[in-house]
Amino acid sequence: MAFQIRNFDNDTRKLVNRMGNFSVYEYDRDLSVSPSNAMNEYFMGKMDVKRRQVVASLNGNAVALQAGAMQWMAGNIETSTGVKGVGDFFGKMVKGAVTNESAVKPEYVGSGILVLEPTYKYIILQEVSSWQGGLAVEDGMFLACDSTVQRNVVSRKSVSSALAGGEGLFNLCFNGAGTVVLESNVPYEELVEVELNNDVLKIDGSLAVAWTASLQFTVERSTKSLIGSAASGEGLVNVYRGTGKVLMSPVAPTSSLHAATHS
Repeated sequence: MAFQIRNFDNDTRKLVNRMGNFSVYEYDRDLSVSPSNAMNEYFMGKMDVKRRQVVASLNGNAVALQAGAMQWMAGNIETSTGVKGVGDFFGKMVKGAVTNESAVKPEYVGSGILVLEPTYKYIILQEVSSWQGGLAVEDGMFLACDSTVQRNVVSRKSVSSALAGGEGLFNLCFNGAGTVVLESNVPYEELVEVELNNDVLKIDGSLAVAWTASLQFTVERSTKSLIGSAASGEGLVNVYRGTGKVLMSPVAPTSSLHAATHS
């Protein structure tokens, strides 16, 4: 590569995670403050509310991004929308609408560095091949992935169960091999991983942020009788059956947290 990049990794911005072609940088200190927002920035720093930025290294390979996520790139990199025609575009529009994702996820291929927009959300990196049966995620979490990762929209087997359990009817599912980059309202350190081996996991509320796509999802009463469920104070619970993994956030439902914005 002919280009050189200086002052990207310094005492205000450091590398905190790396997987495959993706690296995650975190801003330890925000020096771009003014008297009008200095107090707010100070307390944000104390509470670990920091900007995070993803960098993709390309060496002849390709990555797909959420539309609008690219901030800048250096090197011989070309962009493709992947839209094959009007029908394909309409299909992508429908899939994007039901998963709160962008309709078109542009692909970047070539050799160079691709830097994404900074975000206050937490960045989670996952190797898709480690999720036997596919990786399904909550709506709106997708940020980027290797082009080798297959992306599909899967529907809940039971529409009534999804609605009763506070879950979406459709979810984005990843298969194959490669890294997927997810934006989360809670850090990975607070997520609990439950591995099921032909077993059952019951969750009171929409706490699951990612799970093995092949798991069977239903919504059931917490006890065998309606009166018992009412007496227990739990009512309906989300149930995952089969063999696979579930990542859940026991500290707060992701839907109850404010949506952090890019800046």
